[in-house]
Amino acid sequence: MTRRQPLTAQVFKPLKALGLMSGTSLDGIDAAIIVSDGSRLLEAGAATSETYEPEFRKRLRGCLGLAAQAPGVADVAHELTLRHAKIVKRLLDENGLDASDIDLIGFHGHTTLHRPQDRLTVQIGDPALLAAQTGINVVGDFRSNDVAQGGEGAPFASLFHFALSDDLEKPLAMLNIGGVANVTWIGEGGSVEDPNILAFDTGPGNALIDDWVHETIARPMDEGGRLARGGMVNEKRLAQLLDNTYFVEVPPKSLDREDFVKASQIVDGLSPADGAATLAAFSVQAIKKAIDHFPDSPKRWLVTGGGRHNDTLMAMLGQQLGVPVEPIEAIGQNGDALEAQAFAFLAIRSFYGLPLSLPNTTRAPRPLGGGTLFEA
Repeated sequence: MTRRQPLTAQVFKPLKALGLMSGTSLDGIDAAIIVSDGSRLLEAGAATSETYEPEFRKRLRGCLGLAAQAPGVADVAHELTLRHAKIVKRLLDENGLDASDIDLIGFHGHTTLHRPQDRLTVQIGDPALLAAQTGINVVGDFRSNDVAQGGEGAPFASLFHFALSDDLEKPLAMLNIGGVANVTWIGEGGSVEDPNILAFDTGPGNALIDDWVHETIARPMDEGGRLARGGMVNEKRLAQLLDNTYFVEVPPKSLDREDFVKASQIVDGLSPADGAATLAAFSVQAIKKAIDHFPDSPKRWLVTGGGRHNDTLMAMLGQQLGVPVEPIEAIGQNGDALEAQAFAFLAIRSFYGLPLSLPNTTRAPRPLGGGTLFEA
């Protein structure tokens, strides 16, 4: 398969793509199949996930903050890629599909370092190896062109969020709570060629909560928000956490998972439950502050990512935002598969030479393409 030249959006042939995502929560790999012409989601197909066992999660966590050339990273990247190949094979086998049934794989890899101010973003993983292992053409390296040209390189699912919003009342906010939380504000009007959207990272999502729970009670996450629900928010510590210039910076803007790690030391000395409650409140208040940057207040928030499974976070959001806050399943979508679907969608857009990022989603200087095709 060779890269096609850009055509008008109306004549793009729909492709079947398989998207893969290993997110900042360090929980595992999501895989999902879609059919799209690069403008619309025509079919949401099968999806699956694989959880990282503690030993590999520890090794992957040890790569955070490191460049791909740092000692030990290449070995983790190689194993990460083979794990992605394995989940591709499992998803196909479980659904009676062959490699020949899939036109493209969208392979994000795993972000270990994100410093757009230095024009640097690092996603480890080997797209060429994945293509060889699966026999399917792979699109990888989605973010580097945006960052190289002065963009933030994140968030990157915004055009997919717009594609899901056709029949929904607007203004609307689509919120992804992963390790870092990001939001896409979608206003009335606009088209896929010129969408009325604004996107940016709001602040921490699950990352600080997960790290706190791991350190204090040796669990990978606060399942269902049960630990935080039994705690009390320490308002003084919360105010200290919110005293950060990031929240007043004008978007688009983005974060590295590790940007608030030192801030999390502010909760040191609290009980596990109180620390979890305070960090949950921090994520929620950071999301609420995003409204200050929206052109108009959203009438509804739809939440995707692992954070929507945290009942305490969701309840806090409902209390603070004052409008309906619902999981993305409320519009018939699969929130566990959405980011993987987004990178399948972006793989198709990359293949057709369409923009992946915009000035109002990543601060790109103009609509920018991206991604690199690795043939099987």
